[in-house]
Amino acid sequence: MLLWLTQHLTNNWHFLHVFQYITFRCILTALTALIISLLIGQPLIKWLGHFQIGQTVRDDGPQTHLKKAGTPTMGGVSILLSIACAVLLWSDLSNRYIWVTLTVMLSFGLIGGVDDYLKIV
Repeated sequence: MLLWLTQHLTNNWHFLHVFQYITFRCILTALTALIISLLIGQPLIKWLGHFQIGQTVRDDGPQTHLKKAGTPTMGGVSILLSIACAVLLWSDLSNRYIWVTLTVMLSFGLIGGVDDYLKIV
């Protein structure tokens, strides 16, 4: 999305040609995903803890695992959301491999979310 914007603004400001390099956009994507995950991580964990969406631990397991009881699960949602938002912002959306990769990533995230949900219920 931002790539499209910079392509149109390149006629007026030539320094925006740097956005055509995939390495530069990869760095910006990683930084954007990091910032988004830092911004939404803590509120998401508090929200999951508020609804008591926590880890359950069996009594027959190792005693060291008992301290994990109540730890909020489904924290991968923040990682998936931050990566998806950053990729949608900085990638070439006309590239079909971007869409395939996002679809596969979000599909595996959905499988993990269903697994966590079934573990809670």
